[in-house]
Amino acid sequence: MEENDLIEQQDQENLKEITWKDLGIVDVLCKACEDLKWKSPTKIQYEAIPLALEGKDIIGLAETGSGKTAAFALPILQALLENPQRYFALILTPTRELAFQISEQFEALGSSIGVKCAVIVGGMDMMSQALILAKKPHILIATPGRLVDHLENTKGFSLRSLKFLVMDEADRILNMDFEVEVDKILRVIPRERKTLLFSATMTKKVQKLQRASLRNPVKVEVSTKYQTVEKLQQYYIFIPVKFKDVYLVHILNELAGNSFMIFCATCNNTVRTALLLRNLGFTAVPLHGQMSQNKRIAALTKFKAKNRSILISTDVASRGLDIPHVDIVINFDIPTHSKDYIHRVGRTARAGRSGRSITFVTQYDVELYQRIEQLISKQLPLYATQEEEVMVLEERVAEARRIVKMEMKDIEDSKKVGKRKKRQDDDEDDTEQSLGVRKRIKGKNKKQGKRF
Repeated sequence: MEENDLIEQQDQENLKEITWKDLGIVDVLCKACEDLKWKSPTKIQYEAIPLALEGKDIIGLAETGSGKTAAFALPILQALLENPQRYFALILTPTRELAFQISEQFEALGSSIGVKCAVIVGGMDMMSQALILAKKPHILIATPGRLVDHLENTKGFSLRSLKFLVMDEADRILNMDFEVEVDKILRVIPRERKTLLFSATMTKKVQKLQRASLRNPVKVEVSTKYQTVEKLQQYYIFIPVKFKDVYLVHILNELAGNSFMIFCATCNNTVRTALLLRNLGFTAVPLHGQMSQNKRIAALTKFKAKNRSILISTDVASRGLDIPHVDIVINFDIPTHSKDYIHRVGRTARAGRSGRSITFVTQYDVELYQRIEQLISKQLPLYATQEEEVMVLEERVAEARRIVKMEMKDIEDSKKVGKRKKRQDDDEDDTEQSLGVRKRIKGKNKKQGKRF
């Protein structure tokens, strides 16, 4: 074990001496990397970039937080400089948030060369997206479902001249059952293209896809076994299910001053936990798949800007999201798929920083927890707590839970009323803004009616 650590350390030292220029990156992009304070390439970048510049198809496997985005963005931008064309590259991602983040990286790296990117994801207006596509951007970053909608319904939009296809978090794209959409996309893009698959974990579905869509791919594997970053301190806490809320509040109090990401299993539990913490005076913001896209972006922005110290999320935020200041990840609900554990705890201790994770294990989670320990080949230490100290909070938390129960019922009732109103309304526009506008217009008409 110690020998491996020494080799790892030696590798890190050697990488520090390598420059972006050594990898074959052109000066203008080397400068972009320096401007972003990227001093030297990470392991996956060092391995993958030269191969991609040679025009090879690549399967890149590296743990989360290791710089996978730049490993495909830099070769694409360099190829685009050599051969400028519209609709040059398509990057497919499983979640909307990840799509926006990849777009930010492309724009940051390509700002000096005038790269135009477009993010095409669900939850946004199809018409305005069609207008963006009509401007023919160089780089398209999309979720598979919405891209297929445009390929089938937007006149004049085609990807017949595409040069690069990238699948980021490829295993998740396939696990989320986008297989049908991916097949449709593969049918309408040229066979003569470069294909790059990147993922933190390799699954059978990714292997199946690699046979279908890659030509003589080179496998770049930075971590052979599933692993979490060395600088991440991981703990578990074993508690009865009925005291989960109390323990959560205790840990947040004890570690106050840090920023937290709390992972829940369902959208409903995300909202409930956020309301509970707000009632107890914490600045918490929820993020889940049933929120409108604008609200999701707003929640992430508040957390990134440090206006909120706690982000409570479903697995929608477990992949790829790079929020530099996450100090602690709490698995409030244990993940059902052990591999999701690696992605969740990978939200902290990114790019060489340290971080902590605490996983709540109840009497019903023992088997799932054992699977996680088996997967990462580690036995985690117990997070120490004093039961008497924790239970002092029980009464306050119980009171907050009662309030939240009523609030949740109100939310549920207003949703039902909203659905009824929506059915009666002939207008099909379902954006929140337009609903608000309609209410205001109706209100004005009533007032005007009274006046006359």
